[in-house]
Amino acid sequence: MAKSTCVCIETGGRQGRRSDSLTCVPTPSLAHLPIRRLTLRDLTACADLSEDRGWPREEHKWGFLLTAGKGYGIDDPEGGLVAACVVTEYGGWGRPDLGAIGMVLVAERHARQGVGRRLMRHVVSVMGTTPLTLHATPNGRPLYEELGFKVTGRAEMLRGRFTPGGPESAVVTRAATAEDLPAIVRLDEEVFGTDRTPLITRLPAFADQLRVAEEAGRLIGYTAAWPNMDTHVVGPLIARDTETAKALITSLAARTERPLRTDIDVRHEELLTWAKERGLASVAFNSVMTYGIPDLPGDWTRRFAPLTVAAG
Repeated sequence: MAKSTCVCIETGGRQGRRSDSLTCVPTPSLAHLPIRRLTLRDLTACADLSEDRGWPREEHKWGFLLTAGKGYGIDDPEGGLVAACVVTEYGGWGRPDLGAIGMVLVAERHARQGVGRRLMRHVVSVMGTTPLTLHATPNGRPLYEELGFKVTGRAEMLRGRFTPGGPESAVVTRAATAEDLPAIVRLDEEVFGTDRTPLITRLPAFADQLRVAEEAGRLIGYTAAWPNMDTHVVGPLIARDTETAKALITSLAARTERPLRTDIDVRHEELLTWAKERGLASVAFNSVMTYGIPDLPGDWTRRFAPLTVAAG
């Protein structure tokens, strides 16, 4: 049933005077509020929603995701957004191989009323037969399991000021150039298992650093560091092996004064141990979940960290 909201409406009075009357107009229930596509015009509202739930505003990340992906949201009749999420599609144009869901948020005043479930069901329906993936917090995991998502892995979030140390790496790293972009896209597709060109080609503008590792003129890894509030997020991190991943992180850390943050696949135990020895501390664990496929495509042994957990 719709609730009523009382608003003050100006009406004509005697002798041409205007008077105010209190009129109750129905406010649609949450179950009947339409779900619509979000655009960059919704950037501030999305950041406000993040802040409402105690998250950083992350306007830089929201802008990237709303540009590279598809946002979905529910408008609040009283202003702002009731809920929002973003889906980033990978693969062929119009026929994606994989969709990554992220930034699923419901305003605190509307929490625990089934809004998130309704929004997620809408996204699953819109994506049809396209396999889906997401990183779930412990609080969000029960909802996703209810919708049919399965846990296929875990990622550990690390944060801290990187302290260099240990023997100098023999891996050669350098700043990426425009000429490297085609090779980066090819390596990313090989490791990730699907084409992510629209996402990867936005990295030079989105990230403060984009670096590659090479051997005999061939790319064997790449990574980026992009600004998020007071940190630099390390991601994507794709590397031939752990030593290459270490060299890439070290090269990023040497060129920033900010703390680093990253989300590393827990199967990369050696890299996690090394990063903690270098000053990065464990912050949280997220469950990697899939829908419609038993596991993520690609080569996990070379996929160390995502660009952001919101985009898979």
